[in-house]
Amino acid sequence: MNPTLYEISAAYRADVEKLANLELDEQTLADTLEGMGGELEVKAQNVVFFARNLEATAAAIKDAEAQMAARRKALERRADSLRRYVFASMQVAGVTKIECPYFRLSIQNNPPAVDVFEPDLVPLEYMVQPETPPMSADRKAIGAALKAGKDVPGCRLTQGQRLAVS
Repeated sequence: MNPTLYEISAAYRADVEKLANLELDEQTLADTLEGMGGELEVKAQNVVFFARNLEATAAAIKDAEAQMAARRKALERRADSLRRYVFASMQVAGVTKIECPYFRLSIQNNPPAVDVFEPDLVPLEYMVQPETPPMSADRKAIGAALKAGKDVPGCRLTQGQRLAVS
């Protein structure tokens, strides 16, 4: 069974710690470390190749999803257009009901809807105030202030690490 990248990393770290306790000259130490890192480097490269393959597959799926969504929307628009066509044809012909073995078509009135055509005339008792969204920290402004040396209570700059694949 092939060792995992974590196992290789742990073994490499343990070997480096052992080497630190030995009194070796710089060239011997460098050569030893280079030889030990080969398996780690190969495994890391293979893992990144696999990650890139997964990313390419995910991108292809995302593209297919976008194409399918566009196709679904086109079909929905076409179906809606056909229903409006039948509705308009029935209205022009004065037909309010059509029966067939599969379904029944009928023209019906929609429930009453409120049309606010002059909002300025509506009395206050019928007005609602939308909730204001909660305040949130302006991270860009805080970051700029902290980088300029200003103290912003409750905030600090942090810096993590990431793997760069270039």
